[in-house]
Amino acid sequence: MPHDPKRALEPIEFVQMLHAVDDFYGQPFQLLNWQHDLLWDVYGTVNEQGYRQYRYAYLEVPKKNGKTSLIAGLALYHLTCDGPGGQIYCCAADREQAKLVYMAACAMIEQEPELEAILKVTDSRKEIKNKVTGTVMKVLSAEAYTKHGINPTVVIFDELHAQPKRDLWDVMTFGAGAARKEPLWWVITTAGDDPDRNSIGWEIHEKATKILSGEIVDPYWYVKIYGAPEDADIYDEATWFAANPSLGHTISIESVRQEALAARNSEASERLFRWLRLNQWVSLKRVGWQPLTLWDQTTGKWSLSELVGKRCYVGLDLSSTTDITAAVYLFPPQEGISDWRFIHDAWIPEDNMKERVARDHVPYDRWVNQKYLHATSGNVVDYDFVEARLVASSKQYNLHAVGADPWNSRMLTQRLMKQGIDVVEIPQNMANMSPAMKLIEQLMKRGLMTHEENPVARWCWGNVVVAVDGNENIKPMKNKSAERIDLTVALIDAMATAMLFEEINLSFTQEFAESDFLDKLWG
Repeated sequence: MPHDPKRALEPIEFVQMLHAVDDFYGQPFQLLNWQHDLLWDVYGTVNEQGYRQYRYAYLEVPKKNGKTSLIAGLALYHLTCDGPGGQIYCCAADREQAKLVYMAACAMIEQEPELEAILKVTDSRKEIKNKVTGTVMKVLSAEAYTKHGINPTVVIFDELHAQPKRDLWDVMTFGAGAARKEPLWWVITTAGDDPDRNSIGWEIHEKATKILSGEIVDPYWYVKIYGAPEDADIYDEATWFAANPSLGHTISIESVRQEALAARNSEASERLFRWLRLNQWVSLKRVGWQPLTLWDQTTGKWSLSELVGKRCYVGLDLSSTTDITAAVYLFPPQEGISDWRFIHDAWIPEDNMKERVARDHVPYDRWVNQKYLHATSGNVVDYDFVEARLVASSKQYNLHAVGADPWNSRMLTQRLMKQGIDVVEIPQNMANMSPAMKLIEQLMKRGLMTHEENPVARWCWGNVVVAVDGNENIKPMKNKSAERIDLTVALIDAMATAMLFEEINLSFTQEFAESDFLDKLWG
């Protein structure tokens, strides 16, 4: 794309005429190489009409790398140099976060008499106005519905990962700035603490990574992400420098060495080190059965068509009222299948679903639209749909047996038996659940069990909290798990059912080599 050096140099030179803030207050604002390159690309790349090509500039970088000061300087550039009537908005999850860019901008203004002469600061409204052009900069963090009708020239989203809902993002991006020739959205964020991958921050992060990889082509987005890959050596100083472009300038190497030492000695400190210093999106629940990283690592590369006609066992977890009803189809190794595989079905009542989305911050509606979850009419799951699906599946797969908790399931299971489907009861106690859970854990950790990609099942997996007895037996605790775990319970029921029919040797131990394991497993 064409590049206009004059247009790029204008914001670069403006920012470098300012003075820094915080620990560097009073010193000239000297752009680091990575900051210079960022502005050179975003502001210098133009389209055929000579306007800026990029509408969105996405910067993801760990804390303390100077992104707030940089974006405050750019806000002042637009406030001072843009044409009349501009609207600049600083958006964040809460008013305190949204104020950070504003406060940094105020600290820069008070060091520059020329800016003080033309910019009016109204602290009670957290607003800065250009007295000559009428361009205004405002802080926004209230409910999104109050923002309709704005016409921004520049929108700054600070720490997008912390947004509790997507409403503010949607209002500030959809249709906003349509009347402007060169609207610009700056998204500056660190990685998020979002194990369920439901937030708008994760959604935009995922889009940004796909743009970087070329999977998505969007010429209006500029993306720069600094962070360590999940498989990186987190104690290698080269990893620290790669993830922190300002290391040695705004961050001292000694402070990072101290953080790394704490990470070696504490699981909690390692989590913070990965998140805040290496910019890794946290994938671990604070409590629970198994980490989400294990789920992510065992997503299968196979297609559903490979499972047609194959032997399988179904685990069924029925909801009592408004919960998710879940079915998991578990396929053991057999001709044409080298590992254990499982797929999912899930149902939810349609009534009150929107209220639950708003209350629980769980995207049931999106999952329904994506066909990962089926909504049945009424305020309870209609078991006619569940029965019809299981009967259809019995014709698609070699369905050997269905396993279900006898509580609340006998009416449906009797109907299934009349349709020729064998049903076994799986009481939800330690004796039935623990062996199945331990076998699932062993198989997945050894790479011998895979599953389809399914965000509902992933969410349930991460929600599981377990009870443990004195003999180290375990079972999932629905009353202790904050969110739904139904699909994971259905998986455990499916494995418990398979263990009634399959010849599985459970005496294998950790020291078995991978090549020995299948032989040992199958006796």
